[in-house]
Amino acid sequence: MSTPKEAGFEATIAELEALVARMESGDLPLDEALRSFERGVQLTRECQAALQAAQQRVQILTQRPEGSGLEEFSGDSAIDDASNEP
Repeated sequence: MSTPKEAGFEATIAELEALVARMESGDLPLDEALRSFERGVQLTRECQAALQAAQQRVQILTQRPEGSGLEEFSGDSAIDDASNEP
């Protein structure tokens, strides 16, 4: 299973959109529909984590005083936190 960093946010969204389109068609057998739903939940969480990490990064960048150097940002904790959600 890929994470937003590995697949890229746009690729994850595209996979989610394709998954939703297949599910909306109503032609999936129950087992496949359930697997698709589980994958959709996972993809949604990955996207939410990526968006949260981006939002935190923007906040860090906009709150720093002018002339101060930038520090390295690691969004891994946001992604880990999102994967632990129920």
